[in-house]
Amino acid sequence: MSPETQTLTDLKDLRTASQPIATSAAALPEPKIDKQGRAYATGKRKNAVARVWIKPGSGRMTVNGRDVATYFARPVLRMLLSQPFQVCNRLNQYDVSSSVVGGGLSGQAGAVRHGISRALTHFEPSLRVVLKKGGFLTRDSRVVERKKYGKAKARRSFQFSKR
Repeated sequence: MSPETQTLTDLKDLRTASQPIATSAAALPEPKIDKQGRAYATGKRKNAVARVWIKPGSGRMTVNGRDVATYFARPVLRMLLSQPFQVCNRLNQYDVSSSVVGGGLSGQAGAVRHGISRALTHFEPSLRVVLKKGGFLTRDSRVVERKKYGKAKARRSFQFSKR
């Protein structure tokens, strides 16, 4: 009986069926690089949205046309931006230019980090496993809860007075 016409009547037959098993690693997707040699991605965090372009270079980073050191003055925010490169051992190998709108500085830094991580996977698809394991590709969906009517804030009630 040829494998094309073979029918299975029980799950036990499945073990003995001589079907070729694909053991080779899945082919990686093609890098998504534009004509200027850049990879593009969008990152989001809270209400901030960042458009990020990376290209091979010396490690320069610009945000909204300004240097990272002047835009993100706090060292913690600059550390956030370098985390994807440190995990992938690609520190000072890519130039990053980004434009970010909305939210505050913390949300903007998180959005740029998310965009850098996604752009790295577009430039080098083999880095996806490392970045995914580190949690850099997951969009942090936590946002500020809206204020409800009859409440002082989102959940805080006014002071209760019995009399």
